[in-house]
Amino acid sequence: MVLFIMVLYFIPINAQEKEKTSPFSLGGDVVSSYVWRGSKIGTGPNIQPFLKFSAKRLTIGSWGSYSFHESGDLAETDLFGSYTFDCGLSLGLTDYFYQGFPLFKISDRTSSHALEINLGYAISKLSISANYIVNDASRGGPSNKPGGGDMYFEVKYAFENLEVFAGAGNGWHTLDKKDSKDVFMLCCIGMLVRKELKISDTYTLPVFGTLSINPDKEELNLVVGLSF
Repeated sequence: MVLFIMVLYFIPINAQEKEKTSPFSLGGDVVSSYVWRGSKIGTGPNIQPFLKFSAKRLTIGSWGSYSFHESGDLAETDLFGSYTFDCGLSLGLTDYFYQGFPLFKISDRTSSHALEINLGYAISKLSISANYIVNDASRGGPSNKPGGGDMYFEVKYAFENLEVFAGAGNGWHTLDKKDSKDVFMLCCIGMLVRKELKISDTYTLPVFGTLSINPDKEELNLVVGLSF
């Protein structure tokens, strides 16, 4: 009888522990506009949900961005995976997919998916990333340019509630006009500020704002958002 009571006592505790340590997580952001690596994409506010699985140093998941604008704009659904080593180095792969293109269109010459290799390194508050698109993709993305060989490098430094960053790239990131040359340019300089908005004594809402300059396209973008 004592053993039976002990089993009943520990079952809900174990269930709660498993729920707290679940490898699955989901959430998202609502942003005033979608700005990616210095380039504004689409029109109006966007909702950007994510779903991911994390096991030790391995992360696999999906991220998307969908406009609230009545025109529908550009809808994006990406898949990603990454592995972080003890030294702070991370290696990953991102599959960019834009709605409206055939999902299973994959070939050597052109594809509905842009596959990007992601390499990162973080030490203390400083992080550096390098990204390279390896294949030719169908028309889509920020610049409507076929992919392949597109690069983007970024350096970021984090303070308590502030991050400053600078990035440079080519291809999708800088090519904006038909007669433009596909050159490597500085395309994103800015800062991100985070704040916890107190709703009640037990609940706070994470909010953030990003101000960025794109020297290549001569754009200035201010984005505010909230996370859930």
